[in-house]
Amino acid sequence: AGPMSSECLGNLLRITLSAEYFEDKYLSLSVVDQSGIAWELDEAMASQCGYTVTYSNWSNIEFRASALSCHSHLEKDVFTITLEIKASHTPDMKNAAIHLKSASCPYGPWSPRELVCERNYMEVSVRKEVPQPVKDFIQDEPEDWTLAFPEAKAGEASIWQIVFHRPEEKKALLVSDAWSAGYGLNTTDTRVLLRIPYTAVQIQLVEAQGVTFSAVRSSTFYKQRWMILMVDTAVACPVDGVDYANKTIIWTVPKYIQPLSAGATSFKDVLVEAGVDLCKLSAKEMTSRKYVLLNDLNTITMKIPIGAEGGYYKTSVSSGQHGAKYAINLFLEHQWEDNKWGLTKHTIIKEIETPFEQVELAITNNLNLSMRIMNVTVGTFLPDVELVNLTIEGATVAVPEAVQHGYLTHEIRYANGSKAYGIQVLFDAPGIKKEYMTADVRAYTLNVTLAFIIHPASETFAVPVITVSVVKDAVLPSARGFCDGKNLHLIITRGNVDQNWLPFISDWHLTPEDAQKYNYSLKDNGTHLAISVPFLSSRVNYEDFHTSGVKASLHLTLKDGITLANKRNFSISCRFSPSELIQCLPNGTVVITVVKLVGIADLDTSLLVLRDRQCKPSLVTEKTATFKFNVNTCGTSRKFNSTTMTYENDVLYFRPGNDTPVYQLKFVCLYKIKQIVDVHYESKKNPPPSIKPGFGSLTLSMKLFKEKSYSDPYQELEYPVVKYLREALYFEVELLQPKDARLELNLHDCWATNSQSQDSLPQWPILIKGCENSEDSYRTVFHEVNYSLRVKLPQLLKRFEVRMFTFVQGTTLLQE
Repeated sequence: AGPMSSECLGNLLRITLSAEYFEDKYLSLSVVDQSGIAWELDEAMASQCGYTVTYSNWSNIEFRASALSCHSHLEKDVFTITLEIKASHTPDMKNAAIHLKSASCPYGPWSPRELVCERNYMEVSVRKEVPQPVKDFIQDEPEDWTLAFPEAKAGEASIWQIVFHRPEEKKALLVSDAWSAGYGLNTTDTRVLLRIPYTAVQIQLVEAQGVTFSAVRSSTFYKQRWMILMVDTAVACPVDGVDYANKTIIWTVPKYIQPLSAGATSFKDVLVEAGVDLCKLSAKEMTSRKYVLLNDLNTITMKIPIGAEGGYYKTSVSSGQHGAKYAINLFLEHQWEDNKWGLTKHTIIKEIETPFEQVELAITNNLNLSMRIMNVTVGTFLPDVELVNLTIEGATVAVPEAVQHGYLTHEIRYANGSKAYGIQVLFDAPGIKKEYMTADVRAYTLNVTLAFIIHPASETFAVPVITVSVVKDAVLPSARGFCDGKNLHLIITRGNVDQNWLPFISDWHLTPEDAQKYNYSLKDNGTHLAISVPFLSSRVNYEDFHTSGVKASLHLTLKDGITLANKRNFSISCRFSPSELIQCLPNGTVVITVVKLVGIADLDTSLLVLRDRQCKPSLVTEKTATFKFNVNTCGTSRKFNSTTMTYENDVLYFRPGNDTPVYQLKFVCLYKIKQIVDVHYESKKNPPPSIKPGFGSLTLSMKLFKEKSYSDPYQELEYPVVKYLREALYFEVELLQPKDARLELNLHDCWATNSQSQDSLPQWPILIKGCENSEDSYRTVFHEVNYSLRVKLPQLLKRFEVRMFTFVQGTTLLQE
């Protein structure tokens, strides 16, 4: 059929522009007159000149022209219209392609009076024959002649005028004034025509049998030779008359309304026909479509089932909601005879749209687990809908750009013309929210808003798409724990669901700042979370106390970083030697630390005492109390046997007002008698010390510490350690076995190599015969070792500080 097709529909010509051909193009329509001049169509010109531009079946453009339109060429009952269409890809219409369509339609015979009710105008044309005078009518309007005659007498042959009758006044307009006011007037050899836009000032709203009409009462005057002739050019078109009941459209049109029947006294129906899209339907065709056409005494009624053949559904929006309306373009032709006009032909075109009805849109999600893709389908839509953009995480992107964000969209067309839109999104695309659910299940939530446009109305609406895909791919964090005699260690291997989980000990959030403050260790490299807590810490739980040791537990919970809901629990329990809690010093001083067991929740550690209740703890925490006293004080008892001296005391807890202890911990210190010697000596001249060489097996350890306090050594997981040149390295060498207070550790030679082999070359001496290397730019610094809870025998440790250096040969850096 090409880009354009034409049809002759009685006294109207229709030219249809193919939506497919003119899709995505800017159009300009003009009507070409007999001189070849193109008159561009706009709304005002169309309604004045007898043209209508509308859309049919979603997006086909329909142009209709009256047989008596402004630039129609009428010859021997054949009218010809020439339409020019400019189509461009840009709104400025540059480089527009020009299409011409000329069509001719026969029409006849003409009725004495023909009325057309179009979408945008009313039209009346009457035969140039003065009707027989009707007494009442002429008497009712005698002054029309008086108004007309001076103008006609003074003017030329072409001058004529129109008089509008309104209840409050009569208004006469010359043709030029009427044209300027938007009225269309024309005359042919045989007919006089008046065309009135629905926006015209002279329109009156008239009610007949409950239906409102737009009506104009007017008399049109023209000169024919030496006569001034007057014709009645009244016209009326129904404005409403449409009702909806039981899913049926009911269109009612009253017959013989007053503005059209003034002066007539007898009426007779000649023909009542109806159809769709200006095509008449036979009774058989109407029955097959379940249409009903009723012609009663005073009204004509059409009943159309909503959704019936001949109409179509179009997308609509109300308050942002997607829905649809059923649209049908009905027309009615009523011919009657009366004793004034003879035959009148009344053609009414009625575009009807049913009220908005919301339509829910289905959203389906088909997972492709092997490809880790969400396939979401949104629809079904009517053909007049187009997806234009997506909003992802608050950012709006056009459909072609969405693929750059990982969102691939495509249109799915169905055989009946409807369509849906598909979106493919990878599980790991931006905007996909991942949430751990339970066990090995994660939820992937797609939250995207789709924006659509409706053609040709350019209305827009949005569809939020929120789909949740449940996938068994969760990997939970796991942990291993160990103790080293001083600390409890937990090493947690991260999973794929705990990126935002936070470590808590009880209800205390363990942060790097708090870890440093309380001498804990907290390290997170993204794949592992390592936590170390000292045995004597307020966050450690002590579960029982036995001669074999103290059972200590560390309980760690990973919580959701937003809701703080518990997600995963880990714990480590170890038994620590009682020697960690008590020190029996050679000078008779006893230092004992008592821990609060889990089962005694109400014990206040600050109220713990020894046998002598005046002996109170010198250091108190929430879970520990430390006493420091001499064996000859605080009610300490002693016992002797042949080899040892035993000192005993008790740590006691009394509730206020009660002399019976509710907690009692007995502790003892044993001293070997043979180590206690009374020596009376007088110092005169000490002989010089001598060292006797000996041979034996020694167990040594060397550790690297993080800072000068020597409180936090590097753990195995933290190697290799990265340092900058000249940054300090803190080393500690300890004699582990034999642990004999009579020994003292001295370092003789110490050197650095470029590899893990102690014999490899090159080498650089750190210590030479127990002294610093005098050739070093930065000398080795020795640090004093003092007694502490960790260091019981300071003489068995040596500490020194070395500045970071590297090996060079000439100007070349040596690296293994």
